[in-house]
Amino acid sequence: MKSRGVSADARASWMISMIRSVGPLLHRAKTLHQSILPLFLPAPSDPHPGRKVALVTGGASGIGESIVRLFHEHGAKVCVADIQDDAGQHLCNTLGDDTYVSFCHCDVTLEDDVSRAVDFTVDKFGTLDIMVNNAGLSGPPCPDIRNFDISVFEKVFDVNVKGVFLGMKHAARIMIPVKKGSIISLCSVSSALGGIGPHAYTGSKHAVLGLTKNVAAELGKHGIRVNCVSPYAVATSLATAHLPEVERTEDAMAGFRDFVGRNANLQGVELTANDVANAVVFLASDEARYISGSNLMVDGGFTSANHSLQVFR
Repeated sequence: MKSRGVSADARASWMISMIRSVGPLLHRAKTLHQSILPLFLPAPSDPHPGRKVALVTGGASGIGESIVRLFHEHGAKVCVADIQDDAGQHLCNTLGDDTYVSFCHCDVTLEDDVSRAVDFTVDKFGTLDIMVNNAGLSGPPCPDIRNFDISVFEKVFDVNVKGVFLGMKHAARIMIPVKKGSIISLCSVSSALGGIGPHAYTGSKHAVLGLTKNVAAELGKHGIRVNCVSPYAVATSLATAHLPEVERTEDAMAGFRDFVGRNANLQGVELTANDVANAVVFLASDEARYISGSNLMVDGGFTSANHSLQVFR
């Protein structure tokens, strides 16, 4: 009696066809991995091996630290520029020797400091391919403009706007002669909407977006890309920086997380500093080689949705 099952020859033929079909899939997966992971490493065939060089202001903590770590992970050489000397040096020490990452003291409100940080980066690593203007502050909340302290307004604009402008200016003097480079500034959802931050902070982030567009218009002819990244609220030390030190507790941060989570458009996932860093690394890479003058929103759809009428809630 003949068996009703599949013959041995048929099973063998099926196995061979499966193996042949899986091979190309594995090759494509390997190719995709190789194209994404080492974004800043030279191709093996490059006759002049070298790594892309990035300067990150405010890189010692928060989102800036995540950006530094991710650049380093992807093979870039990084200069960490910050006023937090101990934190910046500690970060560099944890990432390895100063062949690939180094610290430079920099107050972004002082042009000499910014110029010195750019020169330090070039002297240390040979060039400057990527400038990340990340340093910033929000200032204390003040819902009544009549009580807004002008000194707070000036300080926020000094760091958030003047600091970004100086970073763009001094990065440009290095990038223009070589006709390439990427300048990325950290912006905010407050650059797109009113009513979600203090007056000085919101005004400063609108200014950063305007600078980004204008400088992109000027530097495009030199092959330099200029973009900004606008995240939704991220639970970093900046979120509670306006509080007295004794009130910067875990409970305060938990309260911030709860408030941000309840008001987010995208539910079930919390925006982290690393999510923002991923956007920055993408814009800095050759994968984004034709993106300039853009504001990349990393906000889970917050600025594209108006839930005030509660149509979907």
